[in-house]
Amino acid sequence: MLNGKRVFVVVMMLAIPLSLTANAADDVQKLIAALLGDTPVVEDLQELTDTIGGRPTGSQANQRAVEWAASKFRLAEVAVTTEEFEMPAQWQEESVTAQISGDIEFAVDAVAKPFSIEVKNLVAPLIDGGKGTADDFVKLGDAAQDAWLLIETPVLDDKVGLAGLFAEYSDASKIESRAFGAGALGVVFMSSRPKNLVYRHNASRGFKNSYPLLVIEREQAKRALRLLRSDRSLQFTATINVHSGGRYKAKNVIAEISGSQRPNEIVLFGAHLDSHDLGTGALDNGVNVAMLINIARQMVRLNIRPERTIRFALWNGEEQGLVGSWKYAEQHEAELDNHVLAASFDIGSGKTSGFFTGGRPELVGLVDQYLSPVAGLGPFHQVDVPIVGTDNFDFLIEGVPNIVAVQDDANYASNYHAESDTFDKVDQQQLRLNSAISAAVLLGFANSNRKLQRQTHEEIVSLIESTTLESQMRDFAVWDYWAEGERGRHD
Repeated sequence: MLNGKRVFVVVMMLAIPLSLTANAADDVQKLIAALLGDTPVVEDLQELTDTIGGRPTGSQANQRAVEWAASKFRLAEVAVTTEEFEMPAQWQEESVTAQISGDIEFAVDAVAKPFSIEVKNLVAPLIDGGKGTADDFVKLGDAAQDAWLLIETPVLDDKVGLAGLFAEYSDASKIESRAFGAGALGVVFMSSRPKNLVYRHNASRGFKNSYPLLVIEREQAKRALRLLRSDRSLQFTATINVHSGGRYKAKNVIAEISGSQRPNEIVLFGAHLDSHDLGTGALDNGVNVAMLINIARQMVRLNIRPERTIRFALWNGEEQGLVGSWKYAEQHEAELDNHVLAASFDIGSGKTSGFFTGGRPELVGLVDQYLSPVAGLGPFHQVDVPIVGTDNFDFLIEGVPNIVAVQDDANYASNYHAESDTFDKVDQQQLRLNSAISAAVLLGFANSNRKLQRQTHEEIVSLIESTTLESQMRDFAVWDYWAEGERGRHD
């Protein structure tokens, strides 16, 4: 384990960005030192995850998490408010039962994918859907009609990490489209995690989904596939009970430290407060919630006043379609030209190795510069591509400069959205180091004289057309909102 004092000495010897005044540079060093020292950040994380637990938007636990986060800011004497917004639809699983019958009978452990429809004792033939590729569906022909399709998945472990996780999202989107285009009644995904672990990923059509979708425990799915591939005839029966409904209100938690010289210019620092209900949402994304609160706390304790306003946002509805940050962008549309940066942290407690800079080359040099006080915690490398999947998205398509922390997978993907996402998986020492890294960048942007222009609609369209943005947006069920003018900058 790294020694905090030794890390502090290394950091203190590094260069300070030339764009910062002596006072601003001193503030950066004081904040880094505080964050590497003894703070309540780990205790906050344990309290959030062990006491409140999983926090799906719309749940009572989520409401308690909003109150908890607001109280943490207030106790730290950080100005805080909650901003209400409307979620498009309510969805929470109440119970799922599943049974395989026919030539062989056995129960299976299953969870519903969020926005799966509710069904009662829905019985149909269970068909081997292979890996769900286009060729697999050609081979199936009419056999997919009115059947449950069982889809084989590769293992998602620490070896494949984040690349495997992103592929899982992309593959599921294509598989679901093929399945329902072929007339399937429902889709049953083999869990990509071994040892009886299940997880939740949203239906690829999000709120617009109209089919039953399940994830079943891997070993039981393998058993079923072996039986099907030895010419056994199987049926699948599922009951999915969900608490569903129409629009309802949720809340983001918004805190801020007002700028001393340019208070109308805003550096936005965000992490999502909600989680799925399997596990306690420690890696995704309690660890970064605790980090964000602690940075604000230490800034006030040290009487650090940035030149620009720093706004700390704890988003809700992220796991259900990136809704909270979307609604913030709508509610604060008149301020977006003054948003200097929107930063998002959402990849657990793995080492921060740089930032995604959204396909804006001019951001790369700035981030490089602001990382110089913590260069000893690197090396750092910026990845200048736009990404979809967390709360930078609506700022990206609104033209606001945005960054997302690039973090080592560590054990993030293998516990992602699963029952195993719990406090004990968090790297507490790396949490402190990541706090120092993010704080250096945050204060760099807040105290710099540089301000990048918000992109125009035409520039956003060009970015979409010249990158993989469209396919990513389709994978995360947000493309239609952009294409139909409901999200993003269209003026």
